Amino acid sequence: MYEPSCASVKRVEMCIRATLHRVVTGADIPARLDRLPWSRWHWRVVLALGIAWVLDGLEVTIVGSIGSVLERSDTLALSAAQIGWTGSLYVGGAVVGALVFGRLADALGRKRLFLLTLAVYMIATVATALSTGFVSFALCRFVTGIGIGGEYAAINSAIDELIPARVRGRVNLAINGSFWIGAAIGALLSLVLLDARVLGPQLGWRAGFLIGAALAVAILLVRRHVPESPRWLLTHGRAEEAERIVAQIEASVSAEHGRPLEAPAAHAGIHLARRHLPTLREVAHVLMRRYRQRSAVVLAMMVSQAFFYNAIFFTYALVLTRFYAVADAQVGLYIVPFAIGNVFGPLLLGPLFDSIGRRRMIAATYALSGITLALTGIGFVLDVFDATTLTLAWSVVFFFASAAASSAYLTVSECFPLEMRALAIAIFYVIGTGAGGFAAPALFGVLIETGSRANVFVGYAIGAALVLAAAVIARRYAVDAECRPLEHVAPPLGAGDGPDADGAR
Repeated sequence: MYEPSCASVKRVEMCIRATLHRVVTGADIPARLDRLPWSRWHWRVVLALGIAWVLDGLEVTIVGSIGSVLERSDTLALSAAQIGWTGSLYVGGAVVGALVFGRLADALGRKRLFLLTLAVYMIATVATALSTGFVSFALCRFVTGIGIGGEYAAINSAIDELIPARVRGRVNLAINGSFWIGAAIGALLSLVLLDARVLGPQLGWRAGFLIGAALAVAILLVRRHVPESPRWLLTHGRAEEAERIVAQIEASVSAEHGRPLEAPAAHAGIHLARRHLPTLREVAHVLMRRYRQRSAVVLAMMVSQAFFYNAIFFTYALVLTRFYAVADAQVGLYIVPFAIGNVFGPLLLGPLFDSIGRRRMIAATYALSGITLALTGIGFVLDVFDATTLTLAWSVVFFFASAAASSAYLTVSECFPLEMRALAIAIFYVIGTGAGGFAAPALFGVLIETGSRANVFVGYAIGAALVLAAAVIARRYAVDAECRPLEHVAPPLGAGDGPDADGAR
């Protein structure tokens, strides 16, 4: 009879222990998610979660398209400055929502929060449609912003944790760029709804907000079927639930492709072990000490793109109506090609962020955004554009700027540990948008109200300078995160500083 040696018994015991450890801790779950081929399941996630940006674009564009309509005495009788302030309050609400819901997304899970934030948006949008004056309209815009801000934190976290590493860049950029699909929808809706033969200015703007709320209801039903992030579950001691979710995803993907899935690659021994929610002091240490270089890069990117976008887009309708005599009801017609440029930028440039790399593409898109904005601003102040050619110029500017802005959200969601990912997104969104986005619409509203092209150009020049500075910083210090597992870009807090702390590419 064969009797195994002590060495053989020990090897068997080690194999059993390793297998049990893998089952209990889910150490291979990140690798299993990253090795999945693209499937209908991924498309469902993209549709259900990416709609957040479509809704944001719809909201912003409806307000941008009807900005001049709201100045009419038979609507809300707002001034240009008040319209600018409602834009700033919307951004201010987004800042509050991102911070509050970002922390909750790390504590309670991605799924609970992306359901809650969508509900907040839906209720506030219905209330906006019922506004009777500046105060009620501004308050509703603020609460709507709270819902959208919470979406940014919860959704970006969930997307990056569910999408395979090899396509994370292009998918994230495409989803963030989908803001402009909503913008195009909002512009077309404004053309139809403001038409006197349909609803007209008095009721058309209200109907636009109600349509946005109806879309949110439909998406809320779809989102119920998106699972919680298995990565988040592992850090909260719910390994069995994470294993069950991943197994279901694998079964669905394997059945679709008609073949067994490839074996996952090892994740260099990094385990997503259970850990308490990091305190704010621990978060501050990670951001200002462990990853201070990354924090500086993200801050520059977020501030510059927020000023760039919010300054120009929130007041775009006012520029068209005041400087180019575009009819109120026709503003949406000029926003459609503008939105198309913004959609195609991330779609066409996104794959390059995975192939050429993050640093090079971030620097290139930010630099080209600044250069083209400066040239367009010069043309504006010299009065060489008409409404059509100015729109075409903006379409070129934002072809690059849309990819650049989307890459800011990609960068912050990749470069910090899972246990504080949503809060990190929220913090930089708050600082960047609070500094660059809150002041910009109000500032541009005041500049436009002066009627001086030179004054408006000053705002454009500030935006160009900010994104050019961000391009220089990103080229030197951004992280090469392309095609790398999230746990390698930023090891979990329980894994120690690791090799990817600041100073390493």
